[in-house]
Amino acid sequence: MPKIIAVLNGKGGVGKTTTAINLAATFAETKKVLLVDADIQGSASWWFGRNQNGMGFDLSQETNPQLLGGLRQIKGYDLVIVDTPPALHSEALKSVVAIANYLVLPTPPAPMDLTVLFETVKTAVIPVGILYRVLLTKVDTRSLNEVLEAKNMIRHLGIPVCDTFIRIYKAHERAALEGVAITQWRGKNQHEAESDYRRVVEEIQQDWRE
Repeated sequence: MPKIIAVLNGKGGVGKTTTAINLAATFAETKKVLLVDADIQGSASWWFGRNQNGMGFDLSQETNPQLLGGLRQIKGYDLVIVDTPPALHSEALKSVVAIANYLVLPTPPAPMDLTVLFETVKTAVIPVGILYRVLLTKVDTRSLNEVLEAKNMIRHLGIPVCDTFIRIYKAHERAALEGVAITQWRGKNQHEAESDYRRVVEEIQQDWRE
């Protein structure tokens, strides 16, 4: 039976698909991974489809809530990562969260994004009572005070947040256009962008060990 990680946020444009793709590619270096694109917009499928050589993991596009609810029964994989739709009352989202082992909630540190994050935690996460962490994304390193303020606010509310944050680099956009994960892309800031996601994977694995 595979472990299931759901990547979710009630708001679009927060780095959800980028997070799902890069977590899948990083975990796939040591595990058999399936990425499920459950977002009707199909961004992960579009990204995956741009490269005929693949990214080291398998991808399936599925938005049917009943089928998503059966992901634990899937065979042949160590890990399933689900890119969920940005809609808190989506039946697909509810089905995935109900059977997930771990939730990753990407969000930029801006106040408007944090407001939606808190609603996501309250509505979709706390009721199911499973391990989760917020992941700050699209971080401008020239505004680190904003990151510190966001982390303090999140922790003050008792919400677990990754120590690692994802810095904003053009490398992420270019990797998507080329249909590769950041671990496969080569160019400016690739090493920094890759190291961010490697540290996130380490934090998730540490949570599992504990």
